[in-house]
Amino acid sequence: MEKILLLLHTNEDGALPKAALEAVTAAKRLVEALPGSSLTLGLVGSEIQEAANAVANCGAARILGVAGEAFATARYATDAAAAEAIARAAQASLIMAPGTSRWSRVLAGVAQRLGGKVDTHVVSVAVENGAPAIRRWYYRQRMEALTSRTDRPWVIALDAGAQPAWTGDSAPASVEMLTVETPEAMSRTTVTGFQAPETGGQTIRPDAALLFVAGAGWTKKQPDGDVHASEAADLILGFLRQTKASLGSTKSLVDLSGEGQAVLPFLTHLHQVGQTGATPRHPKGLATCCHGEEPHVVGWRFINERRAVNLDANCGWARGKADVLYVADAFEVIRAIRALLNEG
Repeated sequence: MEKILLLLHTNEDGALPKAALEAVTAAKRLVEALPGSSLTLGLVGSEIQEAANAVANCGAARILGVAGEAFATARYATDAAAAEAIARAAQASLIMAPGTSRWSRVLAGVAQRLGGKVDTHVVSVAVENGAPAIRRWYYRQRMEALTSRTDRPWVIALDAGAQPAWTGDSAPASVEMLTVETPEAMSRTTVTGFQAPETGGQTIRPDAALLFVAGAGWTKKQPDGDVHASEAADLILGFLRQTKASLGSTKSLVDLSGEGQAVLPFLTHLHQVGQTGATPRHPKGLATCCHGEEPHVVGWRFINERRAVNLDANCGWARGKADVLYVADAFEVIRAIRALLNEG
């Protein structure tokens, strides 16, 4: 019988991040598929009652909590101590957690303290031959592996975006509070502030409904024989501001600066999507001025609805890689869309 623990941390406002609710979905599915298993929630944060109420109806048999000012922000020493205390109190054999930056820092250390094993970047947990098994991708999301372990406790970090977020009614929750000592030595690391780009400058948005990918065609010669890189930059950034879409790029466009060609100055290798880049998860994707060849398309495998704009009707997107292909000039299409958005 598996005793499953789901570790969650709150945001600074006391609410649970979306990744936490996705992890609740994964944990519930595993408990339902694994006879005799039970689910315990472990919450960590400055104040956790609001978060506990939000997931009170998810089917957990117990809710354990560690709260206090020492646990308000991410810190390895205090987060690891809290996770270890909750795991021991729950006597958990299987420990699941969302793969947030906060938990990703500490889960390997927690597994070592508990004498267990850890797997990260897991996209789903299921039951195979009567035992839990995980699925995760390798080689830039091109190979999927199914893995099972007999070692316990087994710590599993779940990638965000692979499960639907759990939804349910809030209700008063009974939380068993644990006391974790936090001597001064644990608080040597402090958060002094946050640095973030201006809102208008943010172009990578993992939770955006749309992924907009710019290809090398934006910086090539246009029908009039000239390159219009500055106009392309204005069109793309304006589109992103209006739609709040996330921006991606092909490797060819990211690398153009090293070839002395015109570039879009806001693109970096962090925007790169494909075999040697990111594999984002968004409900919809729009590729513009891209060829749609395999190294790029592999980064789109988790996009639910794929559309493309290209002047070449025989480009890679037309060969079954896009749900809809618009044979048109991307400059004209984006101008028209921006005009419609302004009218709305």
